[in-house]
Amino acid sequence: MRRKVTELEATDHVETGEKAPDFTRPLVNDEFWEDTALSDVLEDGPVLLIFHPMDRAFPTTYVYNALKERSILSGPAQVVGITISTPYDHARTIEDRGIEAIRGLYSDPKNEVAAEYGLAHDLDGMEGIEEPRLALYLIEPDRTVAFDWVAEAWPQFPDYDALEDALEAL
Repeated sequence: MRRKVTELEATDHVETGEKAPDFTRPLVNDEFWEDTALSDVLEDGPVLLIFHPMDRAFPTTYVYNALKERSILSGPAQVVGITISTPYDHARTIEDRGIEAIRGLYSDPKNEVAAEYGLAHDLDGMEGIEEPRLALYLIEPDRTVAFDWVAEAWPQFPDYDALEDALEAL
């Protein structure tokens, strides 16, 4: 199947140098989940926060495969994903994708965190159904955004080289 590239509307999203909004949602790892604040995760060091489409969407698979291939999942930042998928879907995704090295996947079924970051968009143009646009945020422990990359089209994939440069600068 051939996919059509769709330009996304411009967005007023959180950018490098700004404070990342804090939030609390269920954080799923390969064993369990519990409500966890982003600020609590940041107490253990910098975070690479990945907003991505639903767990089984092909962009999600491609992103996590690229992060594994580039050894970013085991790098200097804790890797945390967030999307509208449920904790049950996240537990299965972590196992199916072999991404147990990540800190976890946040479940945000109402897409409220993506809205706060300026990343919400209608899913395939369906009224009332949203998901986050693909975005990467490297966040320092004081919640300052050290790097951001936000998709301007669907599908579009991150600039992994620029991300690796930002990770090296930590």
